[in-house]
Amino acid sequence: MASMPFAAGAFEISTIEMHTGGEPLRIITSGYPKLEGRRLLDKRRDARANHDAFRRLLMHEPRGHAEMYGAVLVEPDDPEADLAVLFLHSEGYSTMCGHAIIALGRWAVDSGLVDAREPVTEVAIQAPCGLVRARVQVESGPGGQRAGAVSFRSVPSFAFAREIVVDTREWGPLQVDVAYGGAFYAILPADAIGLDVRDTPVRQLAEAGAAITEAATAQLRLSHPDDPDLAFLYGTLFTDGADSFAETPTRNVCVFAGRQVDRSPTGSGVAARLALQWTRGQIALGQARRFESLTGGQFTGTAVEETRAGPYRAIVAEISGQAHYYGRSHFTLEPDDPLGDGFLPG
Repeated sequence: MASMPFAAGAFEISTIEMHTGGEPLRIITSGYPKLEGRRLLDKRRDARANHDAFRRLLMHEPRGHAEMYGAVLVEPDDPEADLAVLFLHSEGYSTMCGHAIIALGRWAVDSGLVDAREPVTEVAIQAPCGLVRARVQVESGPGGQRAGAVSFRSVPSFAFAREIVVDTREWGPLQVDVAYGGAFYAILPADAIGLDVRDTPVRQLAEAGAAITEAATAQLRLSHPDDPDLAFLYGTLFTDGADSFAETPTRNVCVFAGRQVDRSPTGSGVAARLALQWTRGQIALGQARRFESLTGGQFTGTAVEETRAGPYRAIVAEISGQAHYYGRSHFTLEPDDPLGDGFLPG
């Protein structure tokens, strides 16, 4: 039988389906319950504590899959924001998602939520980590105005800890960096554990990333100057080790939410990686670098200015990419459906 949150009667959920570099985004446009709380982080707590069945319904099979990603539109509490969003995935709720910001920026213009202005429309999006400002390219064509590529400037990104040792069961003591780009990541070159971000099977990278995240979470004490709800390790970012400035793209693979693997270059991961490269002196402000994912999708990332995040030297990162539509969905749940909570194969 369907679980209790849905037993009171019929409901319908409508979504827009997009992807950025192959990473899906299910934008929930109607049917999600109203969330309580003054601040966005309060609404995130309410979603997690009282409405998690909706996340499982939409992210898990049979309506989703292990790699699904979602966005719930909510009322912003920041007066500068055009919209506010909560991010969903197979395991829970993240605090920042660059691929989703790129898709949401385009959708906000195409849907009329924000009035389109040529050649660039600004869209202010409140994420749980803070206010993110997107710039959407807009041009006229035979069918009218159309939104295209999107760039955004994220919250302050910083290196939290460099060259710290994490004890792992699989590889023994392992040296990682920890950086924040809207979420915290453990970052290391894949060859440090004998893997390769271009040739190693994705399943093997996923298993390794999950193991490192689990070990680092148990051993590291994270903190964030804005809010303790931001102080958790979101995932592990494997790189090709090409951190110094170069014209050729550098590849990274992000493993998060257990064994979920980002198909995009990971916007918040790129911001974290830029902060780490800038802290090491490997890139200068204003130098644009290209970052590539396992699909070949690319983001351009630039450290555009220096700032502070509490006690940390930080940068403002600008990330650019392109999102595409691939459909619309309309979800229902019959009262006698035994899989109303969804499932993920083991």
